[in-house]
Amino acid sequence: MRHKCSHGGECPYICDVCSKTFNKKSDLIKHKRVHSGERPYCCDVCSKAFSQKGNLISHKRLHSGERPYCCDVCSKTFTQKIHLTSHKCVHSGERPYCCDVCSKAFNIKSELITHKRLHSGERPYCCDLCSKAFSRKSHLISHKHLHSGERQ
Repeated sequence: MRHKCSHGGECPYICDVCSKTFNKKSDLIKHKRVHSGERPYCCDVCSKAFSQKGNLISHKRLHSGERPYCCDVCSKTFTQKIHLTSHKCVHSGERPYCCDVCSKAFNIKSELITHKRLHSGERPYCCDLCSKAFSRKSHLISHKHLHSGERQ
């Protein structure tokens, strides 16, 4: 059933907040933390909290300096497998994520998602002090420094 769902089959677990579907109950439980803000996994070094155990494991590599994923072409190392996978596109020239509006191609799926906001006008990151909205989270973070007077 899980495999069939990956091909667009029936996914029996549905988020009651956003209607996103999942083929595993555990994936639905993890997803619901997006809505609840629950972060049960905490770093014992800096106390930063995470919604998923895998994100905590990756984060701890920042403290330990561990970089277990190595490029077989240039020997550059990474803390996460997804970063190595994206990096390999530098060598191959592959850009598998293509905008259906303007055909611009990207080697990272999240960059395509962010790019599409240029076409849609979506600005999901909103300042809680002045309500100014941004298409990128990093832009909101930079903006918030203006309110606090904190230098970046």
